[in-house]
Amino acid sequence: MSGLDLKKLIREVPDYPKPGITFYDLTTLLGRPEGLKAAVDGIADRFRNTPVDMVAGIEARGFILAAAIAYERGVGLLPIRKPGKLPWRTASQEYELEYGSGRLEVHEDGALPGQSVLIVDDVLATGGTARAAAQLVRLLGAKVAGFGFLVELGFLGGRKKLDADGVFSLVHYE
Repeated sequence: MSGLDLKKLIREVPDYPKPGITFYDLTTLLGRPEGLKAAVDGIADRFRNTPVDMVAGIEARGFILAAAIAYERGVGLLPIRKPGKLPWRTASQEYELEYGSGRLEVHEDGALPGQSVLIVDDVLATGGTARAAAQLVRLLGAKVAGFGFLVELGFLGGRKKLDADGVFSLVHYE
């Protein structure tokens, strides 16, 4: 990363989406060429020696990083979407949020049995979304190669819901 402090490129928005919550706006980092390059290279480099057949990106900001990493690795992209966005038969997985529940979907043939899939998203918070993505990948018969995140909000404990050995985050907020 050539000494680039990625935290300085992330805008902190206090009291959004509600009072007492700080929102970490990654658009300021992704909008700077050096920030985007450092984010993609940082995650890709961590998994350089990990066999990967495809990279899964979680809607929506995870698509940005996952697509660039998949391109850099020369592998396919598996979009993991919110309900109703995919035009063909899907597998779905429910998950819990801090304020309710959600569901993710993937095409039934999005990954093949035995393939190795790296799951990428912008932020690891409570871990529910990433865990649901991993359950979907496994439901298709594929293996989870690891998890790559741009930012981890360690104080929310999301890492505990995942296989911690395979979890990597470039920026940490504790």
